[in-house]
Amino acid sequence: MALIVMKFGGTSVGNVERIRNVAARVIRTQQAGHRLVVVVSAMSGETDRLLTLAKDLSSTPNSRELDVLLATGEQASMALLSIALEEKGHPGRSYTGGQVRILTDSAFNKARILEIDKENILNTLDEGRIAIVAGFQGVDQAGNITTLGRGGSDTTAVAIAAALKADECRIYTDVDGVYTADPRIVPDARRLDRITYEEMLEMASLGSKVLQIRSVEFAQKYHVPLRVLSSLEEGTGTIICDEDENMEQVVISGIAHNRDEAKLTMKGVPDKPGVAYKILGPIAEANVEVDMIVQNVAADKTTDFTFTVHRNDFKKARKILEEIAKQLGATEISGDERIAKLSLVGVGMRSHAGIASKMFGALAEEGINIQMISTSEIKISVVIDEKYIELGVRTLHSAFGLESTAGK
Repeated sequence: MALIVMKFGGTSVGNVERIRNVAARVIRTQQAGHRLVVVVSAMSGETDRLLTLAKDLSSTPNSRELDVLLATGEQASMALLSIALEEKGHPGRSYTGGQVRILTDSAFNKARILEIDKENILNTLDEGRIAIVAGFQGVDQAGNITTLGRGGSDTTAVAIAAALKADECRIYTDVDGVYTADPRIVPDARRLDRITYEEMLEMASLGSKVLQIRSVEFAQKYHVPLRVLSSLEEGTGTIICDEDENMEQVVISGIAHNRDEAKLTMKGVPDKPGVAYKILGPIAEANVEVDMIVQNVAADKTTDFTFTVHRNDFKKARKILEEIAKQLGATEISGDERIAKLSLVGVGMRSHAGIASKMFGALAEEGINIQMISTSEIKISVVIDEKYIELGVRTLHSAFGLESTAGK
């Protein structure tokens, strides 16, 4: 009898009718002979509603009290699902993160899981019941309620699956799996049957919103097979797992894109040791994450230093850069908020040459200029003008034959 962890997001439990549908899905899975733990998010829009209430009372709500407030969203979902299951003759038992004893650190609003006590869940399963756990939350050593940050229910589900050594962790969302590209941009994008943890991590970090990055990291660390499925229709979804030989034959698994990018350039910086630190140190201290970096040294021994940040951080980063420019004697600061990042991802890149040149050639044929390039073992990313991003995605999807051959 397999032990399965099922996680349902906010859209899946967005109203009473959808909660009934989730209950029916859970019952069918139990009747197939599985022991079940179900993790739920707050109903769609509930976390934002609670956050708005708090912000109406205070521009900077106390972090501890905010976690106490936000955790109630998942508590409502778990109780409603348990009631729905009971009504259909399949008793469940619901638990908050504190009742399970999901122990976290004390970083309110962005806590990390340290340990999970399995006793209450296992006792519930031994009684033949379905265990229902509130996602997104835990408690610290002092008993304070904590939350794990946006998308934290995915992490809760994977962490519980790891603690219980579950056979599979199933993440039910409003999409039926991981695709070769965003189907809204590429109508013939194909759902992948399998993808490696590494590829999924890259896809998630590069703009794919299917899974929270931390949940994939957790799954990879503890070798938890993850499956992404639709909560609204039946299907096999996409399994995220360790790499095998067959997966290495696929050169490109998917194309990711991210519009939330902005670029900053400092020109005429003296080319001296420690300059990069003097530029990026203050940026990091301001809690601004830097993504791609390019440094060019001119014949006159000066440097043009370019880097990208999240678009929300652009103005903050530019202001810091202007102060640094005065100290370093730079000649000019320029910026661009109308860029986007386009990326190829695939474990097969390790053993196949010519991927970059093929990518660059395909973009050049469409008149798409590349502003920056970044590579890793299984990824090639380029920065282009935002207005070309959809054309770029479709061009690469076609150039690498992803609609039918998964990049072979």
